[in-house]
Amino acid sequence: MLLLGVMVAPIPEAPEIERHRAAIARIDLSKPVRLAIESAILTKDTPFFDYGCGHGGDIDRTQNQGYTSAGWDPYYQPDNPLIPADIVNLGYVINVIEDPAERREALLKAWELTQKVLIVAAQVLIDDRASGQIAYGDGIVTRRNTFQKYYEQEELKVYIDQVLNVDAIPVALGIYFVFRDEAQAESFRASRFRSRTTTPRIRANIKRFEDYQELLAPLMGFVTERGRLPTSTELASVADILAEFGTLRRAFQVILQATDQNEWDAISEKRRQDILVYLALTQFSHRPKFGNLESVLQNDIKGLFGNYKQACAAADLMLVSVGDLRLMANCCKRSAIGKLLPNALYVHVSALEALNPLLRVYEGCASRTIGRMDGATLVKFHFNVPKISYLFYPDFDIEPHPTLHTSMQIDLRDLQVVYRDYDTSENPPILHRKETFVMPDYPDYEKFAKLTQQEEKWGLLDETSTIGTRKGWQKCLKEHCAEIKGHRVYWRKDADPYRVKLLMSARNRHKS
Repeated sequence: MLLLGVMVAPIPEAPEIERHRAAIARIDLSKPVRLAIESAILTKDTPFFDYGCGHGGDIDRTQNQGYTSAGWDPYYQPDNPLIPADIVNLGYVINVIEDPAERREALLKAWELTQKVLIVAAQVLIDDRASGQIAYGDGIVTRRNTFQKYYEQEELKVYIDQVLNVDAIPVALGIYFVFRDEAQAESFRASRFRSRTTTPRIRANIKRFEDYQELLAPLMGFVTERGRLPTSTELASVADILAEFGTLRRAFQVILQATDQNEWDAISEKRRQDILVYLALTQFSHRPKFGNLESVLQNDIKGLFGNYKQACAAADLMLVSVGDLRLMANCCKRSAIGKLLPNALYVHVSALEALNPLLRVYEGCASRTIGRMDGATLVKFHFNVPKISYLFYPDFDIEPHPTLHTSMQIDLRDLQVVYRDYDTSENPPILHRKETFVMPDYPDYEKFAKLTQQEEKWGLLDETSTIGTRKGWQKCLKEHCAEIKGHRVYWRKDADPYRVKLLMSARNRHKS
């Protein structure tokens, strides 16, 4: 058309977005709901409501497992009532609403229904904007004529925080928990950095202890869990213990006669370090006031540090130290846990809690702010640059040399996230020496270690520069006439006998 004599292209009409087509028919629980169950946020005692439930898969599956669940969807379940619930899920809803005002309204409405915890999930990655998708508003219109708003992880948190006036907690990429009660939120944050502990073994036959072992068992369990003695209101059996021993300290002295005090001291120190890691990382949002913590955490701090001020001062020193990359490099190089390579330390997620507290804070800078990649197997501590990577090896426990499936790298300087998918790669990276990533008490540690010893004897691990990928490793096995079944090395049945003889001779020379 002509406008002031100038030809202007007509403005295209806004497409008719079909929001309902974005609903996914799943065969299992959605990731946000599964994480809520795994985190003990959603239990069978906490009513659950799915706001924007789509086909209702999460409702059906949680109900079948004994949860009290209901839901509503503007297209598929429009006549269902909107019911307040302890746990409300807003799963992958705000990213399919093209109208910013309606998007905000959905978030506020879900929060209005929430009595304890709101779960918010949204798409945060764009794999290919050029594959048949067109720009629309602040997102894209897909081939299915649905809208998708892809957030940066930190952008999503800022959006939730600003709309709801909260401090949302990242639990995985694109998934946040929002607590009504600030004290419960802090307890949840602290719980994510709690180490596993086991009650010290009974090492001496002390008659007085044996006479009261059943009475003292709850006290032993509490000190194992918290690293300190309970207050008069924290243990149901306190009155009975006091009636027999006069004070909890005297009762614990009887326990010490039958156990090793060093083990109890180690538990207390581990709990101190857990709290320091948690407090150090609270600086990334706003450190809570002491009065806003749950009473059990307040008592932990008083019992293990004396007062909150001292605990925070020690935590701040720890956080400042993490900013020194040379210091972090030294921590990585001196770590007795994990596999050290020239520029990074690789550690299995099960061993994180046993690391130097400074390394735990270093990893926490990523997981506390962005969220740990769901299903992560290994954590890579870069020490030439301030970065943390999460690596997913789905067959770590099963395959002798598992293949890398996906990775997520977080640059701690600007929180930029780089996500890579190796699932379709023809030559993906693989792992060797699995026992080096885990603790000696890890299941199948001995099996992993025996395979490595056998591979070393065969000379399979000599050329480290070429065996780090699937094709390089297959070539190495072929050259050595070897094949791996389970976690053992065997001669290939089709191997040339003369070649086998030469290899065996070379191996014998190497031994001598």
